[in-house]
Amino acid sequence: MEGQEGEQQPHLVLAHKLFLLKHSDVQDIEKVRLQEEVLTSIKADDMAPLYERLVADKVFELDTVLLESMKAKMEEDLKKLDDKIADAELNLGETEVREAHLSKALFYIRISDKEKALEQLKVTESKTVAVGHKMDLVFHTLQIGFFYMDFELISKSIDKAKNLFEEGGDWERKNRLKVYEGLYCMASRNFKKATNLFLDSISTFTTYELFPYTTFIFYTVLTSIISLDRVSFKQKVVDAPEILAVIGKIPHLSSFLNSLYGCQYKDFFLAFAGLTQQIKMDNYLHPHFRYYMREVRAVVYGQFLESYKSVTIEAMASAFGVSVDFIDLELSTFIAAGKLHCKIDKVAGILETNRPDAKNALYQATIKQGDFLLNRIQKLSRVIDL
Repeated sequence: MEGQEGEQQPHLVLAHKLFLLKHSDVQDIEKVRLQEEVLTSIKADDMAPLYERLVADKVFELDTVLLESMKAKMEEDLKKLDDKIADAELNLGETEVREAHLSKALFYIRISDKEKALEQLKVTESKTVAVGHKMDLVFHTLQIGFFYMDFELISKSIDKAKNLFEEGGDWERKNRLKVYEGLYCMASRNFKKATNLFLDSISTFTTYELFPYTTFIFYTVLTSIISLDRVSFKQKVVDAPEILAVIGKIPHLSSFLNSLYGCQYKDFFLAFAGLTQQIKMDNYLHPHFRYYMREVRAVVYGQFLESYKSVTIEAMASAFGVSVDFIDLELSTFIAAGKLHCKIDKVAGILETNRPDAKNALYQATIKQGDFLLNRIQKLSRVIDL
């Protein structure tokens, strides 16, 4: 994929900086630098609507002269765009009219005026015939959704894109949509579906407007670890040439991946500690930080216990490079939550695995669902009797 990279959309780069500005773990001196960079971007693109929001959020102090100058420049640019639309409608063809309306929509996206951008994109869509061009408008809408983390807008836009593909559409745009949907699934904690979509796109990735290819690999590996079984993980991730080509560029990720598969648990925990800050500082993964930390630990503890009928707590603590008290507390939490199938014999200092067989698990699930169904029927019968 190298040598073909495009650039990430400036407003998505800006969205990440705005996220870091509000992050409690970012140092004050770093926030000062970020404020300067954000303000520079706002001035460069005359983003008066965004500036007003950030002033209201107390990120910046109001500079009336700056705000008025940006608004004046906005009005001037809007007049030029409206004149271009009027000229196209009067003197030119349908293609030029559509392009003029699209330019106005992109202008609203650039200055971060969400409502007007969405409204103008709808106007542009009404002037658009080709399915491919309609899909491009949906991608612009999705980018707005990711800038504001508006999951309802993203979900509706993905559904709309899928409906458009039933009318036709090229493979390149279909593959791009998989990455958009995968990012949405990851950001809304559906890691399994995100993994499948990311892996489907790994050799056809062209969605550089969302993030660089290294970031895509970072997301793919992180979601795969908690979603795939060991055999699939080896085939699709550990041995994937696309991943091997770039994984070394991402700090700690190669060690994180290979130490898990190679059962080098001390190295795994060290690499995991190195990755936690990257996960925390990612605006899509940050809301799921605690959940992800828990799921990864459940996976690695489960993998260790898979090899034993019983093992001493001390041996497990030694394998992970932690104290006996720590591993005892960790395992008791996961056992209580049903994440691990084992029991702790504190007196003997051993762990005994009690993994249920597939038939027994199916039987228990059937009983549980049957009880649930009977309860629903009883509630329904009371309503009917009334």
